[in-house]
Amino acid sequence: MGKIFQGSFAVAAILVILVGCQKEVKVVATHKVLAAQALETRAIEKELPVSIDVIDPFTKEIIRSFVPREMQYDVNEEAFREELEAWAKDLATGTDEAKGYDQRMVLDRIGADGQIIKGKPRVILKEAELVERVLAAVEKGGTVELPLEVQESQYNPEEVQSLGEVVLASYTTYFDSSVIGRAKNIELSAAAINNIILGVGDIFSYNEVVGPRTVERGYQKAMEIVNKELVEGIGGGICQTSSTLFNAVDQVGVEYVEWHHHSINIGYVPVGRDATVSWGGPDFRFQNKKSVPMLIKAYVNGGSITVEVRTSQANASQL
Repeated sequence: MGKIFQGSFAVAAILVILVGCQKEVKVVATHKVLAAQALETRAIEKELPVSIDVIDPFTKEIIRSFVPREMQYDVNEEAFREELEAWAKDLATGTDEAKGYDQRMVLDRIGADGQIIKGKPRVILKEAELVERVLAAVEKGGTVELPLEVQESQYNPEEVQSLGEVVLASYTTYFDSSVIGRAKNIELSAAAINNIILGVGDIFSYNEVVGPRTVERGYQKAMEIVNKELVEGIGGGICQTSSTLFNAVDQVGVEYVEWHHHSINIGYVPVGRDATVSWGGPDFRFQNKKSVPMLIKAYVNGGSITVEVRTSQANASQL
């Protein structure tokens, strides 16, 4: 009886050991499977192409999605960078098919009712920063926001009503008011630049402020200078407005961003004191480098056009 018991005990012990071994084998096997799965997942992830979405920070719209590997980043990194730079430039300045992100400032103005009419801020796409952001996302992918710099006009709306108190500079030129088309064009362009608010650091663009010179907008045929010759065109005469503006703002020490002369002497201002403009072509642009905002006034009186630069009494005392 004792032997039988001892035998049974031995069998039980063996079973326990076997069961324990089976548990150990199962645990080891599970770890091996998990490890294999992890390796397989990493291998799959490594094979999957990394995708980058470039998005507009304001609209959250995807501007472009691309895969660096498909653009052969791993084959020729320098060529990849050059392609990114070319793309960023087109995105900023625009192409024949699409408008760019860069936008010149359209300055605010005072309306006939004395209220502020808002223009548009200056927008700059930082091309170099965009390229670096995309390159930084090459390995892991994800989203990249366009680095946009938005500059609003810098002035205090509460002081707008006092900006006309002091005349800082004034300039007048003369024309033949009997030449109807030319006189009308000068009148329209003068009205367009009248009551423009020039904030601190703001850049004035004549073409952006005056806009297209078209028949639909009231502009008429008149003589204008093209390639050193006088020819008839819609909007002839608006350069007298821009040239009068130049001679006024030149007295307050603005900084010129873009400024072109006519190809021949125009007569109504001294030689070298003119500013030619053309829609879609040469522009007259200058920046207010003073520490105070100013107001541009322009008006036509018979056969003359006068442009003034004004500011408040308080601001004038700081200049």
